[in-house]
Amino acid sequence: MDSEELLRSNGLRVTRQRLAVLAVLDEGGHPTVDEIARRAREKVSSLSTQAVYNVLTVLNEHGLARRIEPSGSHARFESRTGDNHHHVVCEHCGRVEDVDCATGSAPCLHAAQSHGFAINEAEVTYWGTCPTCLAS
Repeated sequence: MDSEELLRSNGLRVTRQRLAVLAVLDEGGHPTVDEIARRAREKVSSLSTQAVYNVLTVLNEHGLARRIEPSGSHARFESRTGDNHHHVVCEHCGRVEDVDCATGSAPCLHAAQSHGFAINEAEVTYWGTCPTCLAS
């Protein structure tokens, strides 16, 4: 499904700004808002950082983007949603990569103490050193 169909099927208007942000997210990785804004401006010349925040908020609310916030890092966004994957973060350079779930469809969803919460997601972050930092 292309980006226009994706937006429409989720009840969202198709705008140049939304298409530009989706295109950046579809390039992969886990860019910050500033990175998304810079790269989206190459596709749409007039795009404020606030507009990027607004687009990302809407995409996140509709499940078309996912916001992750590794400790000590700016918020990052990705287009990989709706599955159970985790992340590995380099403690030196901040590089973030996806890690497929190693234990099945929904690990840790049965917390020892739920405190009355209806738990619907568990987030796992692995920390380490990426190959580039290891080599230097």
